[in-house]
Amino acid sequence: MGMTFQELQMYANFEELSRDVLDLAKEILPDQLLYLSSINGTQQIILKLSSEESKIPMSEGMTFNLNQSLCSFVDFEKNQPAIFEDVREEHRLDDLRNALEKANVRSYLGIPISLGNGERFGTLCAIHDEKSQFDEKSVGLLQRIVRMFSYYLNLERFAYRDALTDLYNRRYLSNFFEDHPNAEGVIFFLDLDGFKKVNDVHGHDAGDLVLKEVALKLQKFVAEHQDAFAVRLGGDEFVVHFSSLSSKETMQQRAEQLLDSLSIWDTGYELSTSIGIVTYTEDGISGLNALLKNADEALYRAKQAGKNTYKFF
Repeated sequence: MGMTFQELQMYANFEELSRDVLDLAKEILPDQLLYLSSINGTQQIILKLSSEESKIPMSEGMTFNLNQSLCSFVDFEKNQPAIFEDVREEHRLDDLRNALEKANVRSYLGIPISLGNGERFGTLCAIHDEKSQFDEKSVGLLQRIVRMFSYYLNLERFAYRDALTDLYNRRYLSNFFEDHPNAEGVIFFLDLDGFKKVNDVHGHDAGDLVLKEVALKLQKFVAEHQDAFAVRLGGDEFVVHFSSLSSKETMQQRAEQLLDSLSIWDTGYELSTSIGIVTYTEDGISGLNALLKNADEALYRAKQAGKNTYKFF
């Protein structure tokens, strides 16, 4: 589950520390345009630039398809940088040749930034409109800077993620509502049917595996809906939040999609899910706790209706 730009904005001192990273990198490579990027799936976003005064047209917030970026050559699995001291001499870049010429990019250095669990975060990069030489010492120093930045990212990530499932946690959900006081959206409050029996009969290790599997299914679901994110509140309670209002028919389709996904288990467990649904508008929002209470009431009615179903508040 990759870090979103929205999540990064919640991190304490992210702006200050990312600026410090670029300032330190600038001390090592003073003639280069340096930037920090994050990678989420096939998309790359430019988070911070050392300067926007350059012959290379790049600005903070720009988004690229990763396969059309030089950062696609960074080796995250082996934690190895991509180094092109003169892109015109690299036959591997033939498909990017026209784009590089248009952007005035002549040289490139990309350092991978990974998290403690091995997940890729993004890159620290240096680019120039002229040929460059990247000596081993400079590259090594930049890798040490990146390592320290990764430690910071891991600490912040732990504050907003559930340790077992890697979904967002209640703190993330609370901060989201604090940061978006005048918003509208939909909350799906999910509770597993039959989970207690799995724990009682098969043990808590089996229960943990079920929760991880639920998380994977929820991650797959929210990946199909750009306005959605998933949260584990605790135990076998989960929330899927949508940041926009949809028609009742659309919400019903999404609820049925979740019910279908969470009722199929290769292990043979008799598990399903009940869902309580609550909507809110910017005029009628009364706070997260009130919304969760209302969603819980709808969830209770879904349980009373025979489980494996959904109810609207």
